[in-house]
Amino acid sequence: MPELPEVETTRRGIAPIMTDRMLESFHVHESRLRWPVPVDMPATVGGRIVRSCRRRGKYLLIGFDHGTQIVHLGMSGSLRRAPMHEPRRKHDHAEWLFADARFLLHDPRRFGAILWHPAEQGPVEAHPLLARLGIEPFDPAFDGAHLVRAFAGRRISVKQALLAGDAVVGVGNIYASEALHKAGIDPRVPAGRLSRPRCVKLAEAIRETLAQALESGGSTLRDYVNATGEPGAYFTLHAAVYEKAGQPCARCTTVIRRIVQGQRATYFCPRCQRR
Repeated sequence: MPELPEVETTRRGIAPIMTDRMLESFHVHESRLRWPVPVDMPATVGGRIVRSCRRRGKYLLIGFDHGTQIVHLGMSGSLRRAPMHEPRRKHDHAEWLFADARFLLHDPRRFGAILWHPAEQGPVEAHPLLARLGIEPFDPAFDGAHLVRAFAGRRISVKQALLAGDAVVGVGNIYASEALHKAGIDPRVPAGRLSRPRCVKLAEAIRETLAQALESGGSTLRDYVNATGEPGAYFTLHAAVYEKAGQPCARCTTVIRRIVQGQRATYFCPRCQRR
């Protein structure tokens, strides 16, 4: 699934081109996504000026004077710029058309979403999909003290607590495994048992891991492409433990293990990562 680095990379690619430009037209080629695309979406945004392109968690927020499009890339989706007259590919389900630019939402599994939040309903952050999201990992307020408060009393594993998204957003499965390895924390430890010093290390590791991913443009998916159609490189360049089961840890040479937590694969070094 595209995670925070992939979505932020996409946002950085589309924002300079979309912002303060009129959206000539919006086309829905397949409305049956995770939730049906509103039938009046083309009329709602067509001919309107895009005022902002933001991100909240894994959601892209394309802002207009009268409301905000909430876009989610689903399990394997992407939003890319395409040549003006290039034929649509299979699974290109929606299209943003500007005077000299064109963007296509590609979503093979149709788990993505394009929804509308009218301005009269208040800030888009109050939308049910966004209202309960945790703090952004690059927010100055995100630190070890925040994790101590967020994890207090929680019996679930720290890995599952990170994936829940209510303590901090954007730490998906790959990045959670990588950050926990960087911080030297066993993914099975109950979140509420982490000491303040270990929470400090974990917060720093989360920032560093996501920053590295942003620098390389992702990716959590082998077939992920960014807004310009280029593949991400995080998977091959930076992963220390993810999908490395049976291989020696680069830090201590201990064999990396794979376990399943909450139906998701977790990779860790049993020597470097203490309980």
